[in-house]
Amino acid sequence: MACLATALDCAIMDEVSGAGIVRHEPRYDGFVAAAGQRQEVAEAIDRHVATHFGPVAFVLHEIASHLVGVHVYVVGPSAERPYQALVTSGMSERPMTVPDGHGISPYAELMLCLPADWPLTQAALHDERTGWPVRVLKQVARFPHEYGTWIGEWHSLPNGDPALPYAPGAPFAGAVITPMLNVRPEARTIDVADGTLINLLALVPLHPAEVMLKVSQGTDALIVALDRGGVSELLDPTRPSLV
Repeated sequence: MACLATALDCAIMDEVSGAGIVRHEPRYDGFVAAAGQRQEVAEAIDRHVATHFGPVAFVLHEIASHLVGVHVYVVGPSAERPYQALVTSGMSERPMTVPDGHGISPYAELMLCLPADWPLTQAALHDERTGWPVRVLKQVARFPHEYGTWIGEWHSLPNGDPALPYAPGAPFAGAVITPMLNVRPEARTIDVADGTLINLLALVPLHPAEVMLKVSQGTDALIVALDRGGVSELLDPTRPSLV
């Protein structure tokens, strides 16, 4: 079975050992309309999702978007993958601000998987108790553009300070960005025809104590805990805290 520790070789090493919180200030005062994706990028994401996850059941479109238009592709459950896969398309509309020396692409998209019976109707999306995973995907996808920064493997984002649950009844109060585990390695990079490479990263929700473990003891400690619990990009809404 794949685990996060074996994926550690791909991590940004100075983020792996780090702890504490870095606070960012927003770059924009008010709404900035998204310019829209380049066609070749949108088509590359379409192909990638179909190849590595399956046919798209439907798309959760945005109409008026701030900075980037974050659409969410929903791939329905199958015999091979008995859960729903959600993949963003639009975070890569703009490059992230990656510091010199990291050697990674400034373009990224996000994904997570939900149980097969997780409701994604319009009513469910407007209900905090069931709509929060999509909301968090969109928030994190916009985060690096709003704050002039970047996100990569093992970056974590608490939901406030102190970290609060995403929704009433939800046990999660933050997220960590990880490599995907339940896919072939080639699924982790979207290759655009013009040579642009887009990293496809998993968003894994965290309990408050897991957020604090990352902040106080660093990424290695969090990886050990998540591996012990068999955590992957597939959200288990009932999983207990591993701390």
